[in-house]
Amino acid sequence: MAKPGGDVARRGALRLIQGVRDGRSLSDQSGALRSLPVAEQARAARLAAETLRHQGRADRVIEPLVARKPAPQIADVLRLAVVEMLELGAPAHGVVGAAVDLTRTLGKRGQAAAGMVNAVLRKASAFAGWADLPPQPLPEWLRDPLVEAYGGDVMAAIEAAHQRGAPLDLTPRPGAAAVPGADPLPTGSWRIHGPAQVTALSGYDVGDWWVQDAAAALPVRLLDPKAGERIADLCAAPGGKTLQLATAKAEVIAVDINDQRLKRVAENLARCGLTARLVAADALQWRPDVQFDAILLDAPCSATGTIRRHPDLPFIRDGHGIAELIELQAALLDHALSLLRPGGRLVFATCSLIPDEGEVQIDEALARHPGLTVERPDLTRIDLAGIDPAWITEEGGLRLRPDFWPDKGGMDGFYMARLRKPGTQ
Repeated sequence: MAKPGGDVARRGALRLIQGVRDGRSLSDQSGALRSLPVAEQARAARLAAETLRHQGRADRVIEPLVARKPAPQIADVLRLAVVEMLELGAPAHGVVGAAVDLTRTLGKRGQAAAGMVNAVLRKASAFAGWADLPPQPLPEWLRDPLVEAYGGDVMAAIEAAHQRGAPLDLTPRPGAAAVPGADPLPTGSWRIHGPAQVTALSGYDVGDWWVQDAAAALPVRLLDPKAGERIADLCAAPGGKTLQLATAKAEVIAVDINDQRLKRVAENLARCGLTARLVAADALQWRPDVQFDAILLDAPCSATGTIRRHPDLPFIRDGHGIAELIELQAALLDHALSLLRPGGRLVFATCSLIPDEGEVQIDEALARHPGLTVERPDLTRIDLAGIDPAWITEEGGLRLRPDFWPDKGGMDGFYMARLRKPGTQ
């Protein structure tokens, strides 16, 4: 028997998947399910994300069972049902029936395809080799440069990490009570495996923690903020790093071009009882009167390090625009250095796996700015505990990848480096 409300969730999931085919991210479609009950919104979002995450595997099951390639909408119904049965373990009878009903809602083409969908899914439900199918490969525009950078074996490990998805990570305030069921990670974050309603977790209401991938929490640790320091968080939203800086009792100015996203930062600051000045401005044009002791620049990037939690990204990107992002990152880095006092420090970070958005950016910045230096992570510092020395790159930054911590659930791909501006104040 189908799960109560499941048909509503499945219809919502199909709507989201079709939106991705049209080039819209899952997050950009958050309002598309607003008419559904909250629980069904969450179920639809999960079904859509898992279908995209396992599309390649689902196609391997479906292709031998169809005489010709199904129409796109019908193909997505088949994929949705295969993933729900074989990956999520839903009972085949209910899933097949719901998929047939869903197909019949898709106009004349759907009416004609209902029998085929029923037959294909009944056979697919008996497929025994799901666990042995290879992970969905990244598109060539991304896979080729990553294979060149890291090699084929690492690429396979990254794709396997993408298939496993991402747990929920929390950054705790010092002294916060542990969240039941959360596992401590070596770098100080907490990790929750399995579905979780964030607002219902212990400590949410009192601001003991905020949601932030363990890798995303490391740039602030690398910056090493001090109480009373004047620190800018450039391109600050969604705000996890702003909260970290405020927790250190620094004088924080958080700058982001998107005033709507800054509202969420403000809400989290209020929930956690923290203070920061929020500025809606283009970080590339913004210039305050006083220079900063330290700056965190989490620059706009391809976000290719976040695919484990955003499986729609390979479907809505095609590699165009990355060259322009790389130019923007360099311009932001140069501008940020001009806002930094002599002798000040800056952490540059991107959630990208592409070296041109990380290691190469730092090499080129050093060439443009005589006297600028990279400060290698000091692993004797207690706040850098848990960092593997193998993550430190030749130029002195940190390269994080999704395949790290495979026994713990992985991490987002990130690059970060701490720079020291020449001179003294």
